[in-house]
Order: sequence, then structure tokens, then C-alpha cells
Amino acid sequence: MSRYERWNAILELLAEEGRLSVEQAAQSLDVSTATIRRDFDELAGQQLLMRTRGGAVTQSVSYDLPLRYKTARHAGEKQRIAKAAAALVEPGAVVGMNGGTTTSEVARALATVADPEIGFTIVTNALNIAAELTVRQHVKIVVTGGVARPQSYELIGPLASGVLDQVAIEIAFLGVDAIDVDAGATAHHEGEASVNSQLIERAARVVVVADASKVGRRAFARICPIGSIDTLVTDDGLPDDAAVRLTEAGVTVLRV
Repeated sequence: MSRYERWNAILELLAEEGRLSVEQAAQSLDVSTATIRRDFDELAGQQLLMRTRGGAVTQSVSYDLPLRYKTARHAGEKQRIAKAAAALVEPGAVVGMNGGTTTSEVARALATVADPEIGFTIVTNALNIAAELTVRQHVKIVVTGGVARPQSYELIGPLASGVLDQVAIEIAFLGVDAIDVDAGATAHHEGEASVNSQLIERAARVVVVADASKVGRRAFARICPIGSIDTLVTDDGLPDDAAVRLTEAGVTVLRV
């Protein structure tokens, strides 16, 4: 296990437990306590956790891993989801897309399968997606305004409205922190939720792309109610009963 994989595992454990001792982490990851102490110190230096006597606690109640630590989580599932999502896009379409690891995979898949003679347009508030696809000549990139949030590379705040009010989007891909029949689509950060809500309001069709671990959960800030979502593209780990509930709520569920 590399250092970054170990840090990712520590942050995931901490997100689940809220508090973690050096001994707990060492036992879970099968490494020495000295290694864990160094890891805790380095993560504390990046303000990703708070050191305590003999352990660590989360930085905040609304815990959110930075994007660079999320990339390895459920990687295979996200690539399958991205491939299936890209197949939903018609040639030449205007595609909305927020930030996140799954939507980043969708953007890559779209750029790969799109007809270079026709291309497509992406409207996004995600700096990493815009930067990666700008070099693709068959992709037109429209970036919202806003203030960059380091954890997700998303632009947030009222400056985004100026662009979003002027565009019409045929299909929007929405990455979420959680999705639930009763709570709808939700995010850890209220600023991201607000801009994401504006993005999908401009879309004729809304597709949530999320691995099964996010289904049936709730995060702090609502993006949209379940009725605003047309399709969920997820992995085959989604239980049948969860798929049935979503279908009954009017969401088309694609398990890949």
C-alpha cells in the first residue's frame, strides 16, 4: 500500500468513526504505530484531521475528502458508470457537468467516444474537467464563474449564475455525495449544492452518476429533490430493494 493509498484509507476510517486511535489505525492497515503517527502528523499539517493525544479526530462535522484522495475509491465502478453514462449523450449535445471523480470519468469517456467531426459542448463549474478537456479540439468548454473550492476544484458562489442563466443544457450529469428517495440528491458543502442546483435547473434531462455506496445516504445540503432526477447510473452493487424504491419514485435506474 502506497503512502497516498494509506492516507486515503485513514481518512475513510476517520469519516466513518469520527475518532481514531493510533493503535486502531495501525491494526486496520497492518502497519506500525510509528508509521500511523507520521501519517497523522502529515494529514494534520494539511488540515485534513486534528491530532489528539494518542489519535486523531475529524476536522468538521460535514466531513469531505479532497478530490485527490477520492480518486482511488471505487475506481472500477466509476469507470463502468462513466462508460454507460457517455452512451446516453447524442452527438453534438450540450452537456452540463459538476465536479467530482465520477463526473471526471464521464468527461473522459465522452471525449473518447464522441465523433470528432461533430463534437459536443460541456458546461461545467469544475476546473479540473475544463482543464483536461480544453486540449480536445472537438470539445467546446463553457466554464461558470465563481470562487474555486480546493477540495473539489468546483467554482461556487453567485458569480456562477451569470453564465448558467444564459445557457440551455440538453443533459446534465450530476455527481453527488449522497442520494436518497426522501432527501433527494445532497452534497457535503452548501456552496457546491447551490451551484449544482442551478446547473440542473437549466437541463432538459438530469442523470445522477454515483456508485452504490452513496445510495440511501444523506449529506448536509440538498441539491435537488428526487423528482428532479430522471436517471441514476450506478454499479451492480446496488441492492434490489434500493433500486425498486428509486424506480417507484420515478427514477430510471441503470446498474452496470
